[in-house]
Amino acid sequence: MLFALVASLSGFSQTPYLQQIAAHREEYKADFLKSPKSPLKKEDFKKLSFYEPDSLYRVEATVQRTPTAEPFELPTYDGQKKTYVSYALLTFRLKGKTCRLTLYRSLQLARLPQYRDYLFLPFKDASNGRETYGGGRYMDLRVGDIKDGKIALDFNKAYNPYCAYSDGYACPIPPKENHLTLAVEAGEKQFANKE
Repeated sequence: MLFALVASLSGFSQTPYLQQIAAHREEYKADFLKSPKSPLKKEDFKKLSFYEPDSLYRVEATVQRTPTAEPFELPTYDGQKKTYVSYALLTFRLKGKTCRLTLYRSLQLARLPQYRDYLFLPFKDASNGRETYGGGRYMDLRVGDIKDGKIALDFNKAYNPYCAYSDGYACPIPPKENHLTLAVEAGEKQFANKE
């Protein structure tokens, strides 16, 4: 009886979180319909697949700014390069392990007022090529998300680059420093049409 009570309470406490992730995913799908360069149409949404939301993949990371970092050319899957700069080093615990990822800023996007505070977190993990897209996944963050030297990372919001759906897109390749050895079983899975 105690187990049933604990289970029902934990389920109840996660309900707003599940609703938040569901709303985020609906907004994510809607963005495909707004972009003229989108690789997906509404009928393709049935081929999108996600892990069940899991709040264990929402972690707090310590932010170490890298103000003296030099811009560099990040290769993309279509052979082009895009200019980024390291914005911060993120340190967090996931599945009992200490993990580190580098957060980047696109110098091209930083010139546009609506993207001035946009930050980019490309990563690869041990699920790539099996359950998730082999080329890695991305997360979008904002400078304003950093509070008191911390930032919330929610891997349930990890999404595929356009390259996961179709060829011909300049999708940045996650740098080696952003390869996690553990499997991140959260966020978007592999698209049904691509391997």
